[in-house]
Amino acid sequence: MVALTGAYVDARALLSLRHLRGSPESGRAVKVLGAQSGLKLSKQKGRGVDFAEVRLYQAGDDVRSIDWRVTARKNRPHTKIFREERERPTLIFCDQSQSLFFGSKLRLKSVAGAEVAARLAWQTLHDNDRVGGLVLGNDDFSVHKPKRSIKSTARYLNDVAAYNRRLQRGAHADTALLVEALTALRRLAHTGYRIALVSDFANQHESWQDAVSALARRNQLTLVQIYDPLEKKLPHADLYSITNGTTRLRVDTGDRRLRQHYEQSFNDREDMLRSLSGHRAVNLLRISTDDADISLRGA
Repeated sequence: MVALTGAYVDARALLSLRHLRGSPESGRAVKVLGAQSGLKLSKQKGRGVDFAEVRLYQAGDDVRSIDWRVTARKNRPHTKIFREERERPTLIFCDQSQSLFFGSKLRLKSVAGAEVAARLAWQTLHDNDRVGGLVLGNDDFSVHKPKRSIKSTARYLNDVAAYNRRLQRGAHADTALLVEALTALRRLAHTGYRIALVSDFANQHESWQDAVSALARRNQLTLVQIYDPLEKKLPHADLYSITNGTTRLRVDTGDRRLRQHYEQSFNDREDMLRSLSGHRAVNLLRISTDDADISLRGA
């Protein structure tokens, strides 16, 4: 179910999502943060649920873990090794910059992104993992080290709400800030983290590509694309009056070249995201502002 609608969100609404963790979709929230099985892996090996490798049997190995097929094939005893489950901190990059201050149905992209970030944060904490991240606004960003506490999660979500409510018509985002924020995220992340990038990925494709390439080398990423149906295709041919709060324009959506250019811009963004999600450590999830049911199941 959709919990948050409209143009803005407040901290109380994001904090209340903590109580939705028992809903049908909440149990899937953390699972989206990785296309592979085994969400809490570490370099340490031991008796666990995830198969790691087969090696020669050594004195002291559990005989129940002997791989009899490999043993028979190589005529020497081999044993299966498993990876122990370990905590994997989660970082959530929540974009609340100007390009998300848009929506044609149900809610703005910024509100949908805030809800996704909150659901992921609460589900991670519910699973007893540390959660933190970064909130990007028009003029600055805030960094939150991953911690396992309700208070720290609440502080992160308070920032999400604060940056959300700063958005207004006619404002502009600092284009250099995205690079700084993604650099800060890379400094915050260590090996083996789960990272969710919640954004519309509308601008600076090269910056996103560089960041995802670097982060995916040692971490598991999910790209959560927030989009509005009106971004994919212009409405039926007619004259429309549009405004950004300061300037008003008349747009003829019947112009064939305009429609092609508009749709190509969105398709270029889609191609970029598809290319990034081709990496084995990167998963892609798309959420529309008019989705009647926000499910965080993997794409």
